[in-house]
Amino acid sequence: MIVPLQKDEALSEDIRSTPVSEDRCDVWWLGQSGFLVQWNGHRMVFDPYLSDSLTKKYAQTDKPHVRMTELVVEPSDLTSIEAVTSSHVHTDHLDAETLHPLLESNPGMKLILPEANVAFARERLGDGKTPELVPLNESASAMVGPFAFHGIAAAHNTVERDEAGRCKFLGFVVTFGPFAIFHSGDTLWHEGLVRSLIAFDLDLALLPINGNKPERRVAGNLNGTEAAALAKAVGAGLVVPCHYHQFEFNTEEPDEFVAACERLGQPHRVLQGGERLTLSK
Repeated sequence: MIVPLQKDEALSEDIRSTPVSEDRCDVWWLGQSGFLVQWNGHRMVFDPYLSDSLTKKYAQTDKPHVRMTELVVEPSDLTSIEAVTSSHVHTDHLDAETLHPLLESNPGMKLILPEANVAFARERLGDGKTPELVPLNESASAMVGPFAFHGIAAAHNTVERDEAGRCKFLGFVVTFGPFAIFHSGDTLWHEGLVRSLIAFDLDLALLPINGNKPERRVAGNLNGTEAAALAKAVGAGLVVPCHYHQFEFNTEEPDEFVAACERLGQPHRVLQGGERLTLSK
C-alpha cells in the first residue's frame, strides 16, 4: 500500500497553516482525481473520492477495485469548503460516502455538476442529504463565491449527451483572482477540446494518465503522452497528472507522462498523495 506524503491531521494542519493571499494559490492532491484548491482564504474541491465504497461494492466480483494508496484524509475533516465538483456520475467522481460527511462539515457547500446528471445525483445522494446543486453545461459558467466555473465538454469515451443535448461528462476551468485551473474530469482527446481551452491562459492543468485499455472493461482516459501533449497544445503553465495509483486494475505509472513532458518542454509536476503545490503570481 502506497503511503501518502501527508495524511490525516498532518494534511489538515498543512491546509490550515498555509498562508493565503490574492497572489498565491495552493493545491493538494487528495488521490484519484480529487484536488483541494485554496486561494485568498477560500476553498473548493475537485471530484473527491475519499472512501472505500467501490472496493466494497466490487469485492466479490470479477473486477475487484483493490486500493493501492492509503486514504489521505477523512472527508469530514475538510472544512470551509465552498464548492465541490462532480464531472460525471461514476462513483469515484460522485461518491455519496464522500459527499455526505463532507456536507455535514460544510453545510453551505455547493455541488457543481453537469445539468444532465442532476436527477441521478439527487437519487444517489438521497432526500435531505443533497447539497445545493449548481448545474452546468458545456460553454456555460457559474459563480460560487470567488470561483467562476466554466463547463468544458469531456469524452469518456465519447462526448455523450442526453436527449436535450446536454453533456453528461464535463471538465471544469475554474478562474479566480489572477489564476485559471483546468480539471478535465475523465476524458480522451476530442475535437474542440483544445479550442475550448486555449483562450483561458491556464496556470495549471490537472489531467488523467491511466489510459484507455478496453481489457479493463471501464471507460478510458488520456495516457501519459496524450496528457503531456494536451497541456502543451493549450499552453498550460504547469500540468499535474492524476487518476492513477488508486485501483490496481486501472492504473499506470507516471514515467511515460514525465518523459513526454520533458520531450515537449512542458512544465510538469508529479505529486504524492496529500502533497501541496503552490502557484504564485
